[in-house]
Amino acid sequence: MKGTITGQRSELGRLLAKATASAGVHFNVAGQQANSLLHDGQAWKDIAPKLQAGARRAMRTDAGFIVHASFAFVLGQPQQDPLRSLAQVILETEAMALSGPIPACVVRLGYLYGPNSKDLLAYRTAFRLGRPYWAGSRTAGQFHLHHDDAVSALIKAAAPRNAGRTLYATSGAPVPFMAFMDHFARQLGVRRPRHALRIAAPLFKLIIRKEHMQQVELPMPPRAPTPRVPGWRPVWPDHRAAQEQIIESWNG
Repeated sequence: MKGTITGQRSELGRLLAKATASAGVHFNVAGQQANSLLHDGQAWKDIAPKLQAGARRAMRTDAGFIVHASFAFVLGQPQQDPLRSLAQVILETEAMALSGPIPACVVRLGYLYGPNSKDLLAYRTAFRLGRPYWAGSRTAGQFHLHHDDAVSALIKAAAPRNAGRTLYATSGAPVPFMAFMDHFARQLGVRRPRHALRIAAPLFKLIIRKEHMQQVELPMPPRAPTPRVPGWRPVWPDHRAAQEQIIESWNG
């Protein structure tokens, strides 16, 4: 009997459904489709009720343990809305999961990416067409995480000894979104990826939500956050090697 999943239709949920064999464990990945810098903020729309509904749905299961997937970016403590309000909802949802009737732990994941990401495929198309993207700060680093590493972290966290704990799963030191995506573009053969000019912000706000613009400017702590999921190590600690493998899998 496999573990059950809230948010199974998401990219992460589908991968988790293929991998997990943790009977009696419920994995809540509701809202994790938004946990990425690859969708220009569109997936954050109306996310608050979805996060809260997902947590309530998870607590109604007959599982003996819940692994609640959350968001590592809250470490940045955003000071402006809408990102500040979004972070507050995330923290409230974590508290809801930990205070529920079923023993639970929280796993804060880095921004997700992987070969199954439709948004990453969309970036591939955009780069090949020479389109500019909103790159954000050159120096404000974010925590990232390959989908496969996210799956293994959630499964590893599913242990009664982790009840009541808030754990982290990120790929290592923070990397600015600009550096992350520029390397991806260069692996596609785009020598000089185009960045949207800040002077064009009013125009780009028509297609890019404020959450994304704030996130790519929000600096994370300089080291990987702790406590990490006990016994877990990422297979892809280096985004550059991971991106090369992703492109190879697409070309395979």
